[in-house]
Amino acid sequence: MVLHAARTPLRLTELPNPEPTHGQVLLRVRACGVCRTDLHIVDGELTQPKLPLVLGHQIVGEVLEGGSRYEPGSRVGVPWLGWTCGECRYCRAGDENLCDRARFTGYDIDGGYAELAAADERYCFPVPNGYSDEQAAPLLCAGLIGYRSLRLAGDAERVGLYGFGAAAHIVCQVAVAQGRHVFAGTRAGDDEAQAFARSLGAAWAGDALAGPPEELDAVIVFAPAGELVPAALRHVRKGGSVICAGIHMSDIPSFPYELLWGERVVRSVANLTRADGDEFLALAPTVPVRTEVETFPLEQANEALDRLRRGALRGAAVLVP
Repeated sequence: MVLHAARTPLRLTELPNPEPTHGQVLLRVRACGVCRTDLHIVDGELTQPKLPLVLGHQIVGEVLEGGSRYEPGSRVGVPWLGWTCGECRYCRAGDENLCDRARFTGYDIDGGYAELAAADERYCFPVPNGYSDEQAAPLLCAGLIGYRSLRLAGDAERVGLYGFGAAAHIVCQVAVAQGRHVFAGTRAGDDEAQAFARSLGAAWAGDALAGPPEELDAVIVFAPAGELVPAALRHVRKGGSVICAGIHMSDIPSFPYELLWGERVVRSVANLTRADGDEFLALAPTVPVRTEVETFPLEQANEALDRLRRGALRGAAVLVP
């Protein structure tokens, strides 16, 4: 399913088989998660994708050939981070997620909305046992970004998760297993999402803009809604953090300095590192994290994206070729 121009539907297209170059593996795609980042690309909010483009960066695939790290038949996962230079100041400091020349799967590199994909084997992860292909796919971005965001929340005991979708439903399970108290913020009146959050161990679920009944130590904002940032600042204690976990967000409205005062912190999360992937994919089976997925045939990718756009998904959407 190929994107030819922003704000147009993906088109089912027959392409030549990818030919892996040195260090790449050729994969038979077994499942590919649908991410809000894909939606930002389709809707033109991320403005520099290669076109035409095969979207998709939560790929679970079977190695067919190429590379030296994985044997044919191995099951691997391909995340958003697809290549880094290894030379810039960020790479040298261990911050490869900030690499000046990074290339991203399903943005700069054709991704997994397809039957076959090629990927740099250095940026692939072994997929943990105990997960079906469909259930493993959301771990590769929703899970990884959620995990990185939670780490940046430090030792926060009372954690808000604002926007309870694919990432939040995974990180909620991790946070609860760590003994934290989770407060899930959703759109006002979204009873289904609130009930879903409570079923995963959230201590409270309600209107994110109104906020929970007690002060929080940190809030992770997953929804791409800038107005949630001042709201979250109102809800965190002095010294608390607001972590913006999305790659794109609508403009943050102006707010009085008193909301930030008291050594409150606002920060973003950018991409992921391979260390994040190794740590989280080792942790997930021990929780154990269980992903809630709805599967769609590959040719229904536009429907899956539209459902995500409308907030009409519980958990994560996954395409199956």
